[in-house]
Amino acid sequence: MNGFRQRMTRFMYGRYGNDQLSKMYLGLALVCLIVNLFTRLTVFYAAGLLLLIYSMYRSFSKDIAKMSSQNQKYLNWRYQTIAKYNNRKKHWAQRKEYRFYKCPGCKQKVRVPRGRGKIAITCPKCHVEFIKKS
Repeated sequence: MNGFRQRMTRFMYGRYGNDQLSKMYLGLALVCLIVNLFTRLTVFYAAGLLLLIYSMYRSFSKDIAKMSSQNQKYLNWRYQTIAKYNNRKKHWAQRKEYRFYKCPGCKQKVRVPRGRGKIAITCPKCHVEFIKKS
């Protein structure tokens, strides 16, 4: 067993290995193959197989810079998506106590308390003043 581990370590030396994007591709491949079991559509089988092959290609690739930049783009996209979801969730939880307006100058979201009537709102970013009903 120890000899196999050493041979595998030597084989993977200089190769990229697994990262979050490869794991996401493996997960999608697994989902496609499971869906294929129930639907018997060859589209899911082909998609799962292609995703599996591409994930293995990424893992064994020696172009580390290219694979690393692809992974970084994926991580940035995932972070932005999660941040947008969390902001919408927070906005939804605060909808009864606050109203949200966009500044006409810079489009910054401004939160004001509900039930105050017409108020003058000053944008904290660009200091433009606008009047809205809270």
